[in-house]
Amino acid sequence: MVPRNANVVKISYNDLVTACSNEDSSSSVDDLIEQAFGKANSSSLGIIAITDIPSLPSLRTKLLPLTPKLAALPPQQLEEITAPESQYQVGWSHGREKLEGDKLDFSKGSYYANPLTDDLVESMLERRRYNAVSQLSDGENDNEESHVHGKQQMEEVLKWDESLNQIQNEEELRQLANANPAFFAPNVWPSKSLPELENALKEMGQLIHRIGVYLAKCCDSYVAARCAGYNPNTLENILLHSKCCKARLLHYFATDDTSDSSNNNNVDDGDSSNSNSGTDDTQFSSWCGWHNDHGSLTGLVPAMYHDENGNIVQCPDEDAGLYIKSRNGDLVGPVKLPENSLAFQVGETMQVHTGGWLHATPHAVRGCKKGGISRSTFAVFMEPEYHSSMDLPAGRSVSDTQCEEAEKSLPKTVRTLRSRWKLGMNFGEFSEATFAAFH
Repeated sequence: MVPRNANVVKISYNDLVTACSNEDSSSSVDDLIEQAFGKANSSSLGIIAITDIPSLPSLRTKLLPLTPKLAALPPQQLEEITAPESQYQVGWSHGREKLEGDKLDFSKGSYYANPLTDDLVESMLERRRYNAVSQLSDGENDNEESHVHGKQQMEEVLKWDESLNQIQNEEELRQLANANPAFFAPNVWPSKSLPELENALKEMGQLIHRIGVYLAKCCDSYVAARCAGYNPNTLENILLHSKCCKARLLHYFATDDTSDSSNNNNVDDGDSSNSNSGTDDTQFSSWCGWHNDHGSLTGLVPAMYHDENGNIVQCPDEDAGLYIKSRNGDLVGPVKLPENSLAFQVGETMQVHTGGWLHATPHAVRGCKKGGISRSTFAVFMEPEYHSSMDLPAGRSVSDTQCEEAEKSLPKTVRTLRSRWKLGMNFGEFSEATFAAFH
């Protein structure tokens, strides 16, 4: 299979902000969203680049060179930031994830943290306490303009927070968190071994989140214009109000030789709907196996490459990097991103919430054939909180959300959306089903 060149759709940062400042997304941005994400375009790649972001180059240079330093820490120091009780979804993780069949992935190491809050449970409890106090003091200080504005903002958050209607008290929330540590575990920072990481990660993560909210607002406008049963602010509200945000700092380890090794075990997961996919997909997944992101929206920083001494170098292999399969099954890559851009990819939760009007696409990372070269990047997975609904827009069906024809184009080892998501699930249940499938 010969991949075609990747022509990634691009929107300048200024154009995105301008579109968000208008009540309706501009037609030009609408068209670009359809090219990148829309169901009407069967060749869409599910990825878009936001370019010319003013503060990005300095933040990228500050964060990504820390990745090989983190991966090279002594085993004891890595053990201190490893959290097995979180199913390795917080802190350091290496060789714990399965992406292609039952083979553990040792080709990369990951460090996970929430860039918006160090403790998700405490952030949710603060909202509950505010809600209780605001109900008791309703009507007080209403003449103070700043108080009224702040109260209105918090009421929007509380209206969005479905846990307030489903969790009776603080103890019940803590019990849920203890039972689902992959979702709720607090951050674990290398405060002694690499103290500069915390600030660098949070700064970059919060920038990605802020731009992701802008993009979500434009996606809302796109879907609302085409889907009569769609709540116009669905995606923006999820990203704006949810404190559930998972950042992942990734280090792809250098290979020992010049062979293009892959995780090519071609294991069938028993889901026959995508059994017609080509058998050579794993030629392009030696650094990261084929998968779909399961959250709402993923923000991605352009990768850096390093030599054995940690120095930044140009990648010597023009075939290394990110590969994507379009909805019609075309293999595309490697994806080249401008260094002053952020890429955003649709996740399966956004696919559900839009009833399939926006589509996630499977992607993988091909390793560098030249030995001694490692790769570093940073992704932020923006997603709902545990109790958030995974319902479809009115008038949309499961078959609209992922049609059988699209499933046939999935790489063989990518589990279909409907094998993990069922109507009536909340996001936490969908996440647990996904974690169980890949860990």
